[in-house]
Amino acid sequence: MEIIRNPDGSLVVPIPEGRHHDSDDVVDAPTDDSVNVVAEPTTRLLHPGEGGYSEALAEWDLQQNPDRTPAVSTASGREEAMNVVHTLAESPDHDVAGALKDVTDSEASGEALRHVLIGGTHSVEAFSEEVAEAEGGEPLPAHKMTKIIGEVLAELDK
Repeated sequence: MEIIRNPDGSLVVPIPEGRHHDSDDVVDAPTDDSVNVVAEPTTRLLHPGEGGYSEALAEWDLQQNPDRTPAVSTASGREEAMNVVHTLAESPDHDVAGALKDVTDSEASGEALRHVLIGGTHSVEAFSEEVAEAEGGEPLPAHKMTKIIGEVLAELDK
């Protein structure tokens, strides 16, 4: 099962099936109590800021193009990515396509953002600090930064 990214940025991620240990014990027939047991869910909905969201978003991005080489961040790609993220964070209309129109190397910007995601929450927090320092303003919380990165990557993958 693949990870699904919803329009609101939330992710539907598969839950790995629990381990089953082989046993030599005899399995009893189902009892009245065990017949009505509800099956464990097979997916989980993750919102930006929840534990595991950044990692799941990086995995979702990899699913979009499984043949993609490992993300490499360049200085120019990172600068443009910081500008786009800052623009979206400050924009009341949150126009992702509009924020990307001035990007000269969208591939490098996307790779820089993928590189941030791969690093997990601490990498996202450091990137947020770097954006605030370079572009001005206050650092975004990691969950907001991750959501914006996901929106930018989704737009770049169109």
